[in-house]
Amino acid sequence: MGVNIRGRSFLTLLDYSPAEIRYLLDLAAEFKRLKAAGVEHKWLSGKQVVLLFEKTSTRTRCAFEVGARDLGMGVTFLDPGSSQMGKKESLADTAKVLGRMYDGIEYRGFKQSVVEDLAKYSGVPVWNGLTDDFHPTQMLADMLTVREEFGELRGRKLTFFGDARNNVANSLMVVCSKLGMHYCACGPKDLMPADWLVEKCRAVAEETGAVIEMTDDPAQGAKDCDVAYTDIWLSMGEPAELWAKRIEMLLPYQVNRELMAMAKPNAIFLHCLPSFHDRETTIGEEIYQKFGLPAMEVTDDVFLGKQARQFDEAENRMHTIKAVMYATLK
Repeated sequence: MGVNIRGRSFLTLLDYSPAEIRYLLDLAAEFKRLKAAGVEHKWLSGKQVVLLFEKTSTRTRCAFEVGARDLGMGVTFLDPGSSQMGKKESLADTAKVLGRMYDGIEYRGFKQSVVEDLAKYSGVPVWNGLTDDFHPTQMLADMLTVREEFGELRGRKLTFFGDARNNVANSLMVVCSKLGMHYCACGPKDLMPADWLVEKCRAVAEETGAVIEMTDDPAQGAKDCDVAYTDIWLSMGEPAELWAKRIEMLLPYQVNRELMAMAKPNAIFLHCLPSFHDRETTIGEEIYQKFGLPAMEVTDDVFLGKQARQFDEAENRMHTIKAVMYATLK
């Protein structure tokens, strides 16, 4: 029997089976092939989607807008100043209105409960573009990139270096457990994922053959590593006053040339972006002036080196998001 996820929301990969995730990756690869070949695929012509953004984004917004238009759909973008959601109108009421006007809703913001309530009340597929807990569309792009590099995903070791309880790290643990991979959370003991999520992922791992590992030793995290992954040390919405503490805690987990040398010779580097790998941003320069660090979570030589695949990964956001929209709306 073929995979059919028509009409479903995409809130967290905990809700999706390994077969469904692989189906989305296969579909994304086909959309990437069609895009490269210049083959038009406006297969959802006449449908309309709305993008609700409480948190700003470059890749997520562009991927949804370009992907939707490639599929022939109309797109409406609403930022916090363009909607009464949660201010003059309840979330439930907003969801019910949008569900009568649009075929699908994307949400990028803070609470996971918001995207879940949108799905509950709207009556149409809702896609999680990022919450404080999960970032499932990013995971599909990550896995497509790893698959393009290595082929089979099963058994590959992916290590996340840094704040291992943020939304990206949470989602990496979920997707690796679903796909039978070896996931290693490598960071300070105080920044490890929540026990409830670890328990869920280990239960999945028992069925798929995945490995879930936690360590505060960078050398252990890098050992036999196929994919070295990191993220910025301060998530969107967290106060700037935390920089000093995070730098002190996370500097030992910086992905640099020495750490990459401890991984497999053919290991690749991934980053969900944006990245503070140099001083060419306002924040990057401020951190340098205050703390003397020319780079934070990853050094410039790694970010620009031959093992880096973060821009392939960024492009793959578009192809995988297109796959999610098509599969749930077709």
